[in-house]
Amino acid sequence: MSDPIIAAAHRAAAEAFAVLRTAVDGLDATALTARPAGADTNSIAVLTTHAAKSARFLLGIAVGQPPVPRDRPAEFATTVTGPEALLGIIDLARAESLAALDEAGSVDWSTTRTFPRADGTTAEMTAAWALIHGIDHLRGHADEAALTRHVVTASR
Repeated sequence: MSDPIIAAAHRAAAEAFAVLRTAVDGLDATALTARPAGADTNSIAVLTTHAAKSARFLLGIAVGQPPVPRDRPAEFATTVTGPEALLGIIDLARAESLAALDEAGSVDWSTTRTFPRADGTTAEMTAAWALIHGIDHLRGHADEAALTRHVVTASR
């Protein structure tokens, strides 16, 4: 990994996945599916699933990999019976995301990446935007999941 941008992204992604894992580990299904701020907010299970799968998708796009299959609406309907499935989602997304970064060669960050959306339209973004948005989005939702964990466990 000689590209300092990729090296920085690798570190930031690894740290964000660690925050996400800590937010999930040891919680039961009730805590993982709780919505302490109301029905129109997301649970730790939803935040985790969406953040991990989105990061995997965006970081792969950033370095020129074909888009991985993804069912975004299903991410927002996630329910669980415990932390195991979520930890598996996090660990797989982490491994694949970091491998995508590790295996990336030279990246022209101004290159436009295109990919199909579920509604049949085509989305476009630069490689740089996919990388920055992928890291920012992952870390934002990881921090939300960590805060939600604090709220849920404080009320027990």
